[in-house]
Amino acid sequence: MQPKLSIIITCYNLGLYLEEALASVLNYSSKEQIEIIVVNDGSTDDLTINALKRIEQKFPEIYILNQDNQGLAKARNNGIAMSNGKYIIPLDADNKLRHAFISQSISLFDLDASIDVIYGDAQFFGNKNSIWRNKKLDITEMLLSNHIDACAAFRKSTWDKVGRYDESMPIMGFEDWDLWLRMLVQGCGFFYSEEVYFDYRVRDNSMLSDAWQKRDELLDYIFDKKELKHLMPFRECVLENRALKKEPTYTYALSIIGKKIKRKMRF
Repeated sequence: MQPKLSIIITCYNLGLYLEEALASVLNYSSKEQIEIIVVNDGSTDDLTINALKRIEQKFPEIYILNQDNQGLAKARNNGIAMSNGKYIIPLDADNKLRHAFISQSISLFDLDASIDVIYGDAQFFGNKNSIWRNKKLDITEMLLSNHIDACAAFRKSTWDKVGRYDESMPIMGFEDWDLWLRMLVQGCGFFYSEEVYFDYRVRDNSMLSDAWQKRDELLDYIFDKKELKHLMPFRECVLENRALKKEPTYTYALSIIGKKIKRKMRF
């Protein structure tokens, strides 16, 4: 039976947490609906290599893709490209997935063809213990910073249509933000659920913290893309209004971004 949803776990020297991530999905009740693919992106430490060997021996149903280190975007793309599911959930090897996220994503995608992306809240753990409450897609916020984590479900066909994760990003860490923006401008449907869908480990020296140090360089790269350049006037307007403690309206946002999104977005 072909799985409906593929969980793509990318791992680079995160063997300390990998088995915990897998444990969060291995006992999912409807196993025939999902597949698990672990992409080992050229890990070099013995702890990770040994963890991968244990997983391979104990869980033959898990596919492990071993590759030279090629970066997060390429690792995710390679895992998704070989997957069999119509729907995808990327999971970082140091995080954990909630079963409700899997079951509800399959149900929502099956019922509503207008939904391309599904996301929810997260439980922080590790260096921080609190709930991250997200919100419905906020166009103005998305132009300034990303409020949708990489751990969101999406249709494989949508990922392919918009050009997949960008493997040429100058610095790793904002691949998901870039992908959501490209989906946004193509009128893709985003669905937010007010439920904790995954557990996010807060730790020192994460990839995202490195990306924030080079944020300006990454933003210049993202918003210089031909498919995103037309967002710049509105982004500048948002920044100007924020400085004046004003907020541009969604009507104005949509007039800038275009009628295609206005037809498909729901606020």
